[in-house]
Amino acid sequence: MTEHVIRLPDVGEGVAEAEIVEWHVKIGDLVREDTILAAVMTDKATVEIPSPVDGEIVWLGAEIGDVLAVGSDLVRLKIRGEDNVATAKGAQAPAAETAPSAPLAKRPIIPAVERAPAAAAPFRPFAGGAPRPEGEKPLAAPAVRLRAREAGIDLRQVPGTGPAGRITHEDLDAFFAPGPGTASPPRQLPRDAVQDIKVVGLRRRIAEKMSLSYARIPHITYVEEVDVTGLEDLRATLNKNKQHDQPRLSILPFLMRAMVRAIAGQPNLNALFDDEAGIVHQHAGVHIGIAAQTSAGLMVPVVRHAEALDLWGCGAEVIRLAEAAKNGTVTRDELSGSTITITSLGAMGGVVTTPIINHPEVAIIGVNKMMIRPMWDGSAFIPRKMMNLSSSFDHRVVDGFDAAVFVQRIKTLLETPALIFMES
Repeated sequence: MTEHVIRLPDVGEGVAEAEIVEWHVKIGDLVREDTILAAVMTDKATVEIPSPVDGEIVWLGAEIGDVLAVGSDLVRLKIRGEDNVATAKGAQAPAAETAPSAPLAKRPIIPAVERAPAAAAPFRPFAGGAPRPEGEKPLAAPAVRLRAREAGIDLRQVPGTGPAGRITHEDLDAFFAPGPGTASPPRQLPRDAVQDIKVVGLRRRIAEKMSLSYARIPHITYVEEVDVTGLEDLRATLNKNKQHDQPRLSILPFLMRAMVRAIAGQPNLNALFDDEAGIVHQHAGVHIGIAAQTSAGLMVPVVRHAEALDLWGCGAEVIRLAEAAKNGTVTRDELSGSTITITSLGAMGGVVTTPIINHPEVAIIGVNKMMIRPMWDGSAFIPRKMMNLSSSFDHRVVDGFDAAVFVQRIKTLLETPALIFMES
């Protein structure tokens, strides 16, 4: 047997390092050629690293969250071959358990110690306190667990008299009916455990980007309510009469088209600000980022050239990109290049939000949830579908007046949706 070293490959042009975001193997695993060993993230993409050979994992070169340079040792495997091959390569192959330099040296496995059956000992009813250490899972049959759950009993507080401390129905009976002079079992207990969760991968990228944006951009947030009753009626009609190949429209395509119309009058809002060079890059093409929540975290896929798409085209792109972001097939190019962003939490959007600008853009439009509110029409209160827009702007390059004009223009277009379809 000999040792085979797998180094972190060059995962992209210009990439010098990558972060370990997921291990698919552990020390002692037997792997075959093309088995996925790990996933690494660069500032451009997430890449899976396969094994080029069959072998046994004996060493892992980093922990999740660590950043390795391209060419660094990533994994070491035992493979079939001559014993002196590793020495010939100049790479010593110490055992994982004794290698002091191994970041993830194999930990000794401590066998679980079973408690002796306590059936012969006299059972003492519970008198308060925790009968087992915090974090130790109680052993019990499914029927016992169901009975305890229905009774609101925390099984961690029930002493078990079965083999290895297993909790039986008799233990529950004794717990339900404590003897004279014993205290009633507590139903709720304080919890002191602390779980340390390392911020890695996409979550760390999001944290870095949000910190950069908030630290460097002086935000001004402008909130305006919009009557979308007429827009919702139009949307319902269009969805009811849509062709089979047309997507179902949400409110976002209407907002995107309204933003395109508003940007035509204020092109300075569709821009990127290079604050180090002191240059505002004003774009003719409207590339709208759509903030999408996924299981991996927040992503912002980009609908490119929204100015060239009609309502149905915008709707189709939003659906396509949202699905790609959720199932992990969105490409690097589809996650970059936005010039202005929309953020929406749908029905959970709250009444008001203070969205963080997607640096280095200068504006972001926040969509809050839609609610029916009583509105005064001059003679009576009538129910109307209302929705707030919470929008933030970079106050270094966008004055409050310009921000207000921009949002008011969008408000007018959404409240009179026929204007969205007019050429001028």
